[in-house]
Amino acid sequence: MADPSSYRPKPGEIPDSPGVYRFRDERRRVIYVGKAKSLRQRLANYFQDLANLHPRTRTMVTTAASVEWTVVSTEVEALQLEYSWIKEYDPRFNVKYRDDKSYPYLAVTMNEEFPRVQVMRGHKKKGVRYFGPYGHAWAIRDTVDLLLRVFPVRTCSAGVFKNATRTGRPCLLGYIGKCSAPCVGRIDAEDHRELAEEFCDFMAGRTGTYLRRLEKQMMEAAEEMEYERAARLRDDIEALKKAMEKNAVVLADATDADLIAVAEDELEAALQIFHVRGGRVRGQRGWVTDKVEEVTTAALVEHALQQLYGEERGDAVPKEVLVPALPEPVEPVQQWLAERRGSNVSLRIPQRGDKKALMETVQRNAQQALALHKTKRASDLTTRSRALEEIADALDLDSAPLRIECYDISHLQGDDVVASMVVFEDGLQRKSEYRRFQIKGFEGQDDVRSMHEVITRRFRRYLSDKEKTGEWVDEDGEGGLKDEDGRPRKFAYPPQLVVVDGGPPQVAAAKRALDELGIDDIVVAGLAKRLEEVWLPDDQDPVVLPRTSEGLYLLQRVRDEAHRFAITYQRTKRAKRFRASPLDDVPGLGETRKQALIKHFGSVKKLRSATIDQIQEVPGIGRKTAETVAAAFARAAPPVPAVNTATGEIIDDEEPDATGGSSGEPVTAGAPDERRGQER
Repeated sequence: MADPSSYRPKPGEIPDSPGVYRFRDERRRVIYVGKAKSLRQRLANYFQDLANLHPRTRTMVTTAASVEWTVVSTEVEALQLEYSWIKEYDPRFNVKYRDDKSYPYLAVTMNEEFPRVQVMRGHKKKGVRYFGPYGHAWAIRDTVDLLLRVFPVRTCSAGVFKNATRTGRPCLLGYIGKCSAPCVGRIDAEDHRELAEEFCDFMAGRTGTYLRRLEKQMMEAAEEMEYERAARLRDDIEALKKAMEKNAVVLADATDADLIAVAEDELEAALQIFHVRGGRVRGQRGWVTDKVEEVTTAALVEHALQQLYGEERGDAVPKEVLVPALPEPVEPVQQWLAERRGSNVSLRIPQRGDKKALMETVQRNAQQALALHKTKRASDLTTRSRALEEIADALDLDSAPLRIECYDISHLQGDDVVASMVVFEDGLQRKSEYRRFQIKGFEGQDDVRSMHEVITRRFRRYLSDKEKTGEWVDEDGEGGLKDEDGRPRKFAYPPQLVVVDGGPPQVAAAKRALDELGIDDIVVAGLAKRLEEVWLPDDQDPVVLPRTSEGLYLLQRVRDEAHRFAITYQRTKRAKRFRASPLDDVPGLGETRKQALIKHFGSVKKLRSATIDQIQEVPGIGRKTAETVAAAFARAAPPVPAVNTATGEIIDDEEPDATGGSSGEPVTAGAPDERRGQER
């Protein structure tokens, strides 16, 4: 690990002008490329106290062994040079987007004597017109099949074309009218190229001209009583309209625009791009990237623009690019896009109307793409194995932690304090073994005491069950909880790693609880959310895993799942408390008779003021039950009346459905409250 001060440039060496800089490691490999409006100010930020740097930036400057720069005239030149160097050197600390799939394009080979329509993937070729990208190749073929009725352009390969020319017989498409058969001379090269140009114009969104022309020809054929030709033109019009319907109009005024949305977390980001041409969505693609450098949403957008339009010219760069955040500064990027297009390009954030609504759709697609990417990543066996090995190495474990338990505390300003326990085995969720806890040892908000109580209760049960048969026994003494196969679940074995959501205080509380129980073979670690640092008991400094580490990614998933499960339970308890009513305390009064009482009187308020005789009139309610109901309302504190703050008048409680549920699941005082977690 290098000391940045060892290669820091001398004062005054760095020019105060726009430029591009490169950090190199000890082997002279370029590990980071950046641009700056002022090289002096930007590079000075890298050579400050390491404690003040973001962990990802700190890793980069300590990996580097030298820095060099190139001065340019303008920020636009800096942008162009940065893109070229990133493409040339592929630096490890730069954001690099990778396609989440190889997207197919509809391509027209205008560089050939007889242009061909086909599906293409990979790098774009000069002289070929591209439309898309499409989500699936079959979508391209469906569209082309509809359009070949009107634009019978060649679709065959070079081998088939040469064979047809040699034999003088066209292929099947030539016989059924879906190819103009230039291979056998039915159409010359000039007319066939014109046909291909019309096909491209239609795909580019200029559809109205051809529809109006065909409709005029159809009417003329009908007037001349050429009904067969008129019927054929009618079918051509229907085919074009059907092809157009596959891409519904999403933006008015035949807008040409690209919409870019970003979904991100601490480690990764996913981009989705919708290509709108002629007001219709003509293509869609998605990218994902590891955030190996400290990067904002605006910077992610700028990198995406470089990769998206770095090799494009002319109409491939649309008139309008809509983004979730503008690069800083935006003027050089906008000027760079305009130079590539050859005319002005509007780069902005949509604020209202159809464009904002479509951007929300693109954003949802980005979020789904990120979630799908994480799911695929988590389900990969090799990736999971590498993650467990990295955790074992970082925490100095004897073996990979095949069972990890994570705990989190949740509350609302000190009320309804609960905790969650989630279990990951072999890097995968084991939802059947999730547990949830109510904090009962004290009142109020104290995450450290809560963590100590939860760890104590969970592992006291572990020690108790270990002395018995190993079967998990419910608090009420009934049979053990069952696995999916019907066998009693075993909890007589401990996890290899306990993770708590928090920093040194929470870790110390969990470790103290285990020490008090005499358990010394379980490793405790905490994951602090702010900087994603891993804390171990009694260590002054945290363990910092690389941002690209699969081990850190797994720990984050475990921590986030515990947080989600705890919040879900806490919200459920709070909702039950808000829906509670005195009827919940009446022994033997089930939901059916509760509803009958409310339906008879119309509201809880009227039921509260009813006499015993009036309550007894409700079908199914006897004298004893009526007395119990009346006594329950008498014991309950009178509700505070609701007041309209605008008028000052008291609002009557006339809600017809106020029975609610129980104020919480019954808990035996002092006994653990570990219950099976249910996903809701």
